[in-house]
Amino acid sequence: MTSKPSDPLADVGLPAPVLLGSASFTRKLILKEMGVKYHKLVRPIDEKGLGDRSKDAPTDLVLALGKAKMDHLVNEIKAGNCKDDMPKANDAGTQEWVVLTGDQVVTCNGQILEKPESIGEARDFVSRYAKDAPATVGSCVLTHLPSGVQVSGVDTATIHFKPTVPADLIDKLIELDEPIMSCAGGLMIEHPLTREHVEKIDGTEDSVMGLSKDLVLRLLGELAEKVKAESK
Repeated sequence: MTSKPSDPLADVGLPAPVLLGSASFTRKLILKEMGVKYHKLVRPIDEKGLGDRSKDAPTDLVLALGKAKMDHLVNEIKAGNCKDDMPKANDAGTQEWVVLTGDQVVTCNGQILEKPESIGEARDFVSRYAKDAPATVGSCVLTHLPSGVQVSGVDTATIHFKPTVPADLIDKLIELDEPIMSCAGGLMIEHPLTREHVEKIDGTEDSVMGLSKDLVLRLLGELAEKVKAESK
């Protein structure tokens, strides 16, 4: 008899579903794999207007962007602007929520790469990877409502490509209608066409895909402890 997978939220005494402030298909996939129930609730911000890509450390940038997304989403919830998109109540039957936001960039040879703005830029990004190993830098921010308790963290991973990355990899993925333009650095590591050219990863594949499972679990535990301390 197969045992029922663990529920990370129930394990630490937090309510489900998580309010997911991200449209990323890979973050949704990762949460599903973890057994974390979620409800998508996205309120976009102008990411390009925040931070200095030429000066900011990648870890500082993704944390700042993740927290800016969180601040905006929480303000929208508190202002009542998300009523029509909110679940009626969580699994506990209350209006208590955990909100999750995050951000990711790819770094390569000292340069920060975000989502490509054109197919040409995506091709340029990927053409660098056989020569200089790219690294993903991703943040996760969790906020408990209504207490406002917040925790955050960053996880990184480095991808070592074989020197045989084909020049037309991006074109092949686009032909298959894959969402390359939604991937930081045009890096779609989970696709078989990309994976066959990867030699090794220093870190975890879920971190490369945009959300570290280990980081999420650690932050859920930290959040639960802080919420309990706050309520005493």
